[in-house]
Amino acid sequence: MSGTTQDDSVDPLSEDDRIRRIQLIMALRARGIRSTKVLAAIEKTPRHLFVNPAFRAQAYADQSLPIECGQTVSQPYVVAYMSELLEIGDRHKVLEVGTGSGYQAAVLSHLARRVYTIERYRTLAKEAEARFEELRLTNVTAMVGDGIKGWKAQAPFDRIIVTAAAKDVPPALLAQLCDGGILVMPVGSASGVQHIVKVVRAGDKYERETLLPVRFVPLVPGKAQQL
Repeated sequence: MSGTTQDDSVDPLSEDDRIRRIQLIMALRARGIRSTKVLAAIEKTPRHLFVNPAFRAQAYADQSLPIECGQTVSQPYVVAYMSELLEIGDRHKVLEVGTGSGYQAAVLSHLARRVYTIERYRTLAKEAEARFEELRLTNVTAMVGDGIKGWKAQAPFDRIIVTAAAKDVPPALLAQLCDGGILVMPVGSASGVQHIVKVVRAGDKYERETLLPVRFVPLVPGKAQQL
């Protein structure tokens, strides 16, 4: 993998943060995350760099936090859970829809060969790219665009993850998933029940499994006109 581990000189962790990070990894294990690769990727990713400075003290708590443009950074358990479902190998090419602050993409960068991530808000995409550069995550490429349409120029993808909820899986994303590939995303209404859905492509068939109940921001078509 070409993604690199952040050394703490970029923004040194306090001793309290180090303890909270250890406690977070232990909590994820206790909640059933078994993949040592996913746990190591979470541990390598400095979440405090991906949250609003006002919430720095909560950076290593297992909770979602607000970010710019009315979006959120997912709670670490959900990030770990979805990452584990993807079963990423170190030769895989991954598409993420919904870059946000870049936290999920940064975690994926430690698991996959290449990560392509799409964000509809230019502000979020630029800030995420700056974080990737600061952390020397050279295997992550970001784009401002309509995630519902996927990234046709880079398709097909071994794995696809969507970090916003839709009423159903967008057909364009299914079409861009390679044979044997896995897609993971929340499905459900913005105001109602949502569940993580795992889709495995087998030729022209898509095997679907409905899993964890969650609450995500809605997946919105198009690029944002502002921000």
